[in-house]
Amino acid sequence: MNKLIVSPSPHDENYLKTSTIMLNVIIALLPALGVGFYMFGFRAVTLTAVCIASCMMFEYVSRKIMGRSNTISDLSAVVTGIILAMNLPVTLPYWMAVIGCFAAIVIVKQLFGGLGQNFANPAITARIVLMVSFPSAMTHWIKPTEYDYDAVSSATPLAVKAAGGDAPSYLDMFIGKTGGCIGETCALALLLGGLYLAARGIISLAAPVSFIGSLFLLSWAGGDDPVFSILAGGVFLGAFFMATDYATTPITFKGKIVFGLGCGIITFVIRHFGSYPEGVSFSILLMNVLTPYIEQLTRTKIFGAKEAEKNEG
Repeated sequence: MNKLIVSPSPHDENYLKTSTIMLNVIIALLPALGVGFYMFGFRAVTLTAVCIASCMMFEYVSRKIMGRSNTISDLSAVVTGIILAMNLPVTLPYWMAVIGCFAAIVIVKQLFGGLGQNFANPAITARIVLMVSFPSAMTHWIKPTEYDYDAVSSATPLAVKAAGGDAPSYLDMFIGKTGGCIGETCALALLLGGLYLAARGIISLAAPVSFIGSLFLLSWAGGDDPVFSILAGGVFLGAFFMATDYATTPITFKGKIVFGLGCGIITFVIRHFGSYPEGVSFSILLMNVLTPYIEQLTRTKIFGAKEAEKNEG
């Protein structure tokens, strides 16, 4: 005989667990990560492994010290480690990568309460910390498929363009045959990963489309090559995998569009008017800070509800 079970709402159990979402993100990252391993060699594999292991270790130890339950099994630390590694040059010393992992997990994530409580994307913030702390190491690139990690630095497409040189072809940038971070060079692989997440219902395409679209249109209006602008740098990695982070981006559809537009505008301004050739990381971090205000302005009003009147003193 079936017993009547009384419990508080919600009663629908057909929801995605955090571990399921993170597993899908990992699957979506694999194509770009695989291209990065092929283009930059075995050290890309070991650097990624160091980032994953460090993020998991810092999450376990920090939560143990704080007296919180273990969250290693939700795979969020693994995702942070992979995304951080994909935002690093393959030549970065391992110890610097570990510092980045500490900043991402302990400072940005756990000190603010853990997954879902952090105000900024951990991987993005860690990359900026490393860029500010170790600018030389964070801008040392190698030519793809040559695997000479002690070679003279090879410029990224954005750096080449900024210096007035001949930029690589669209095809080379689309398939990842350029200098850059481990996981940001192949737009094709990142696009496939993003579309996979959208098809699975893990992310909405509102933020990525408005991000990439606004950057394209502003680059065209500003006299820059719009196709080059969206293929170069970390635009696709940022748009599909960091501008869609649940905890640090708006939850409303309108909010996602505003967030993406803001990322595109800030990226364009930094690239076009600033001295720094890239702007994706800074744009996402700045929009992370504005997320609460975007949600407040774009939230859906309850039908029939009235705003509470302010007390006049």
